[in-house]
Amino acid sequence: MTRVAAHLNDAAITLLDGQRILYREPGFAFLDGERLTTGTEAFAHARMHPRHIQHRYWRELVTTPLPDRRFAHLSNADLVSRQLEQMWAAAGPQASELVLAVPGYMSAEHLALLLGVAAELSLPVAGMADAAVAATRREYLNAVPVHVDMGLHAATLTRLVQNGGQVQLERVEVIDDCGVYALYDAWTSAVAEVFVQQSRFDPLYDAESEQKLADALPDWLAQAARGGVVHLALEHRGMRHEAEIEALALIGAAAPHYQRLASHLRALYRAEERPAIQVTDRIARLPGLADMLKARVGGEVFGLEPGATARGALARCRESVRQGDAVALKRRLPLDQATVEVAPGEVTARAGVPTHVLFGNTAFEIGERPLLLGSRRGDGERGIVLGGDMPGVSRRHCAFRRVNGQCVLEDMSRYGTFLNGHRIDGSTVLQVGDTVRVGSPGYEFRLITTDESHGT
Repeated sequence: MTRVAAHLNDAAITLLDGQRILYREPGFAFLDGERLTTGTEAFAHARMHPRHIQHRYWRELVTTPLPDRRFAHLSNADLVSRQLEQMWAAAGPQASELVLAVPGYMSAEHLALLLGVAAELSLPVAGMADAAVAATRREYLNAVPVHVDMGLHAATLTRLVQNGGQVQLERVEVIDDCGVYALYDAWTSAVAEVFVQQSRFDPLYDAESEQKLADALPDWLAQAARGGVVHLALEHRGMRHEAEIEALALIGAAAPHYQRLASHLRALYRAEERPAIQVTDRIARLPGLADMLKARVGGEVFGLEPGATARGALARCRESVRQGDAVALKRRLPLDQATVEVAPGEVTARAGVPTHVLFGNTAFEIGERPLLLGSRRGDGERGIVLGGDMPGVSRRHCAFRRVNGQCVLEDMSRYGTFLNGHRIDGSTVLQVGDTVRVGSPGYEFRLITTDESHGT
């Protein structure tokens, strides 16, 4: 008998037995009359029959009937059930126990429903672990790890604590509408425009050619990850259409999504911490993303092998983790691989160090002496006094200062200070172009660099 593990990421639901990947298919469902298929077979119809496709059922796991009256007899839970059933069929008759690695966005209600679906299918779920914790098997010395993964419709950033030979979940950030689906839409538009410009062929003109573009896109992205020029070719109705696109153009098309991810990630790190950015193989394959995270966030980026999350859950959820008839979610697991020593160096990226903070039409210099923001300023203190009638502003709210050649923002409030819209965790390192907000709706400050020093 065999124990198997599944990583429930809807960009590619993955099942393995420790040696082989048995199932790796996306969270797509195709509904056509009485026929219901999932995974790769469903994705083959995604552009041909978009009204018959569902792809949010893992992200929005509920029992509410689907809004389309043609399929009102089904719910997202039914679609999850169908895909789990097809996944389990790939495990074969020798599979005796199943361990699940689940994404951090799943709430207690989602997990309870998931386990209920599994019970109805008689799946022998023996254990369940947070996906980021399951994927993390080695300690990163001198650094703080954050695990980065991306599903179809959301990216998940998980800050981890490592001590005593254990790894434990500390904080999860979920970035909605920043998943593989949105990226593929951006790349589809960029590639289609290049075809129109270079060959006068519009692959989005009909559903058949649009589906062919969607099927070919992963191979083109693999070329783009190596840099240089990507050669594009599509066969459609007996004609071959060719075009070329620079890898940098594809990276540029994805830049707004990449920047959102980097901005959230920066807010998870305190000023004095060195980042160890652990990325799944899916993230590592996206052209330019790992390089951009290193440039914008700093530290080191560590890529995982395919199936690493499920493999980590399988290796370390050895004992049954049932509590009575329930299955407990593991948010803490032992580390079982060699330690990685992250060399000391710059704490974070040097993507432009601000010299001033701009408020209104005045630029205030940032120096070693703190520049305080708040509703009051003490005797001898240097700062900007904000109106006391703005909700969410403390008397001593936050401070800018230069530390070891970097611009550091320290939050001293009980209301929070926000970097590019994301609440910081105590302190963070700032870059040129950043915006800082205090209060609600708040005052906004922009970080700039200038040769001239204005009033203080």
